[in-house]
Amino acid sequence: MTHPHEGPSLDRLYSINRDGSRNFLHPADVKGRYITGRRVVFAVLMAFYLLLPLVRVGQHPAVHLDIATRRFYLFGSVFNAQDVWIVVFLLTGFGFALLLFTSWLGRVWCGWACPQTVFLEGVYRPIERFFEGPRNERIRLEAAPWTAGKVARKVGKHFFFALVSLLIAHVTLSLFVSGRSLFEMMQHSPAQNWQPFVWTMAIAGAFYFNFAWFREQLCIVICPYGRLQSALTDRDSLIVGYDKARGEPRGKAGSTTGDCVDCGRCVVTCPTGIDIRMGLQMECIACTQCIDACDEVMDRLKRPRGLVRYDSLGGFEGKARRVLRPRLLAYVALVTVALSGLVISLTVRKPFEANLLRTRNAPYVLEEGGVRNQFELHLINKNPGETTFRLAVSTPVPAEFVVPQREITLKPLESARLPVFVKVKMPDFPGPFDVTATVTDAGDGRQRASRARFLGPMLGAR
Repeated sequence: MTHPHEGPSLDRLYSINRDGSRNFLHPADVKGRYITGRRVVFAVLMAFYLLLPLVRVGQHPAVHLDIATRRFYLFGSVFNAQDVWIVVFLLTGFGFALLLFTSWLGRVWCGWACPQTVFLEGVYRPIERFFEGPRNERIRLEAAPWTAGKVARKVGKHFFFALVSLLIAHVTLSLFVSGRSLFEMMQHSPAQNWQPFVWTMAIAGAFYFNFAWFREQLCIVICPYGRLQSALTDRDSLIVGYDKARGEPRGKAGSTTGDCVDCGRCVVTCPTGIDIRMGLQMECIACTQCIDACDEVMDRLKRPRGLVRYDSLGGFEGKARRVLRPRLLAYVALVTVALSGLVISLTVRKPFEANLLRTRNAPYVLEEGGVRNQFELHLINKNPGETTFRLAVSTPVPAEFVVPQREITLKPLESARLPVFVKVKMPDFPGPFDVTATVTDAGDGRQRASRARFLGPMLGAR
């Protein structure tokens, strides 16, 4: 059943009819410099995402977020739960960068790099066009009665939608269990690994629902980014807009009116169903499809391109665009601070942890004319590869050391607890002092020293 609907309006969403039913959008295909550039960007981003769990850097995948064991492998570096504070700099850096690019280039993230746009425009819509044809043919197919041909097209389209959704879900899961582990799981019954299987089906179902039906509603209804647009941009931010001074009044080709011939191509190509000629709107994701569509029409009419173009609000009014302005400089400063914090935190981060701690036993033991303390060295290897460590213990006074294991080899993020016994004869005991445990990386010679307090009886109690 079809529902009558009007054209785009500033008062309501074009994708929702007045009776509340869904007006399913069918954007027309376009050709041009921007859509070509976007497809290249989409291909690079999708290849990067698909290869993350497959390409190995060192002994591990490029990205492996092993939440179960709290071990995280990122491009050859190894992190554990103790390094979670570094994520603060990473997230704040990304957030401030988003503010910077929005103020500078508008919603370039939405139109060029957002996963919603990349997968919808780079994968799912091409599948839809393959099975159901261009826009006008898809609209006719929607209105046509159900026939064997229509069923075959719909089944074929949704079969590949489901197949691609499963593929993306498996890639997503492999970021958390590693590609090799996922491949091993796939060779066994789902019952043997039911939790990963349930997660995969849930993720695939979410992808299928989103890209097969929900689509632009995610950007318009759920994502808050568009609603923040008015606060993040100013009159010098780069946007996709319509040159009203040049285009109005609209008229047919050959007339003495403005350059806009009211062909509607900028409207039918819009994936969110807006009319860019009505001005900057929340639903605009800066996909530039209206620019390519309008440029194509202007080329046919032998008129200059740029009736719909990238420009600032000030630029459309004939004013020069200011690039360097206080808002932009403030965002640059915030990004610099966040990235500096990230770089410094990664620089000062130690390749291994070594902490000498007292055991929970009695603080000291008196035996054979001396006092003995027992310690435990906690050692964690944060190097990306297997590493051998050597342990040395020292004190400022003569002492006997019992270290059962002075050398140990640990795998990445493997930990060990090494006992350390220190005994000092009573005549040599001056009172509490520090015991130093020095751990050396046998590979590169880097060292870490940890100290713990040696305790004994009060000197007056001898």
